[in-house]
Amino acid sequence: MYAIVNIAGKQFKVTKDQFVYAPLMQGEAGASVEFDQVLLADDNGTVSIGAPILEGAKVSGKILDHVKGDKIIVFKKKRRKGYKKKNGHRQNYTKVLIENITL
Repeated sequence: MYAIVNIAGKQFKVTKDQFVYAPLMQGEAGASVEFDQVLLADDNGTVSIGAPILEGAKVSGKILDHVKGDKIIVFKKKRRKGYKKKNGHRQNYTKVLIENITL
């Protein structure tokens, strides 16, 4: 069984007992969350497609931690002008454990 869920504007394919790194959400570690924007669900070969979302379908999970992603280097240069600029960036994520999918 899996579902495609909209979490904070991004779509994730989730299954039970899976970890998802979603964009930063409000809530403390250990808090439970529910996502009700289920776009598609598959239950042992029976596919249900929402238009645009499935009514009554929910995905519940638990916030495990707030983490930072890998560092991304942003380097800008204009040749022959002596212009160089180097910046780094780390995106904030929330680690969520998917506990249950309800159709």
